Amino acid sequence: MRKVKTLGLLGTGVIGGGWAARALHFGIDVIAADVKPEMEAWIRGAIANAEPALARLTFAPLPPKGTLSFTTDMRAMAQKADFIQENIPEQLELKQRMLAEVSRYAAPDVIIASSTSGLTPTDLQRDMVAPERFLVAHPFNPVYLLPLVELVGGAKTTPETIEAAATFLTYIGMHALRVRREVPGHLTDRLQEAIWREILHMVNEGVATTGELDESIIYGPGLRWAAMGTNMIYHLAGGESGMRHMLAQFGPALKWPWTKLEAPELTDKLIDSMVEGTRAQAAGRSIRELERLRDDYLVAIQQVLRQYDIGAGSTLKALEERLYKDAGTAAAAATSASGQALPRFDAVVRPEWADYNLHMTDFRYGQLFGDAMDAIYRQNGVDSEYRKAGRMFYTVESHVKHLGEAKVGEPLYVTTQVLGVDDKRLHVFHRLYRAGDDTLLATGEQMHLHVDTAAAKAAPMDAAVRVKLEALHQAHARLPQPVEAGKPVGSPKQR
Repeated sequence: MRKVKTLGLLGTGVIGGGWAARALHFGIDVIAADVKPEMEAWIRGAIANAEPALARLTFAPLPPKGTLSFTTDMRAMAQKADFIQENIPEQLELKQRMLAEVSRYAAPDVIIASSTSGLTPTDLQRDMVAPERFLVAHPFNPVYLLPLVELVGGAKTTPETIEAAATFLTYIGMHALRVRREVPGHLTDRLQEAIWREILHMVNEGVATTGELDESIIYGPGLRWAAMGTNMIYHLAGGESGMRHMLAQFGPALKWPWTKLEAPELTDKLIDSMVEGTRAQAAGRSIRELERLRDDYLVAIQQVLRQYDIGAGSTLKALEERLYKDAGTAAAAATSASGQALPRFDAVVRPEWADYNLHMTDFRYGQLFGDAMDAIYRQNGVDSEYRKAGRMFYTVESHVKHLGEAKVGEPLYVTTQVLGVDDKRLHVFHRLYRAGDDTLLATGEQMHLHVDTAAAKAAPMDAAVRVKLEALHQAHARLPQPVEAGKPVGSPKQR
């Protein structure tokens, strides 16, 4: 099969627009064909709408973006394309007719794929020229962000077609899942359909509302499903004996009338297949290893969701707001009781903070200093309510000196000394230490500027905040001044 430089789209719409956005972002030209001329404006708008998210998907260097062209002439598209993706409505006779026609115009080595969510490739390729180059390549919306694409061959599809399609789709950042044999609905939609049927039953019977049913997924199994499927999750549920114990313990429940779906008989053959399948997925990893993996990604997923204040992220965000407030109160009380003048912020080097040498990467030092400042701000009245009122401190200058290495898992702490404060400025000096032996690992000097965020310019801070920060400054003024403060880049290290 040929190298794909141009992707042809037969039909646009939501799925076609997603294919276009993904391909263009990864350097593939796109020629979109639709019988409706007005769809050109639509697909260009869809691509523009997808771009901000795609721009954040990866920071790896990308090839030059592809170019988009549009036509109402299917023949012109087919003659220029190196790979054709069909996205027309889910009607068997319509798809058969359009696929047969486009196959007459495309060169015989051009792969033709369908985005169908449920029709089988054998039915679709029935009337095509060179049907051996046809397959189903079923994506998921939004195509430009969700990587899964199910590859399904029909009776006449060659293995070479499947592999060539997988090579191209992998190139544009997708996960090509090769489906062993064709079944209506492929794999994922059959699983989704089972849940959907139960949703309709429960809503119809007044068991739950649609919102309650969605909550039952997004706050529980949905978090696990992001990185482990049902089989692996149930393998973990069986403890050290894995899937075999899980089926022995919970298998009888399959005969209970929990769902409207009839479960298959749990024969020895089926049990062995489930055990062997999950054992292969585990790839020699113990239950404990898999539990740690699961726990790590559950933490990471919730932290990501927190940024968007959605689902479990909202719960985590509310918890963290309370924890920050409680920690600020406790820190202030401890400082007062002990006479310790410098506020302290504690942390541990997390695995995702590590560089190639398993040391904390350089930008995380700045993050820790920022976290320390966030704690100080909260303790002194610069909290979420203050920010909502349109006021905040911005970092306008920063100088970090790296003096030692911090390894994954090491406990750290940051102390912060206020060097100066006026109506609009706050000058601070941070020291980062290893908690185990109090070794100084880094220093950071920063100037913060108080800003009216609505006006986007410097403005005096609230009087109450100024009083608290000035009190902190006066307490710190009695301490020795940091010898590193004000030093230029490249000056000798000070211990």
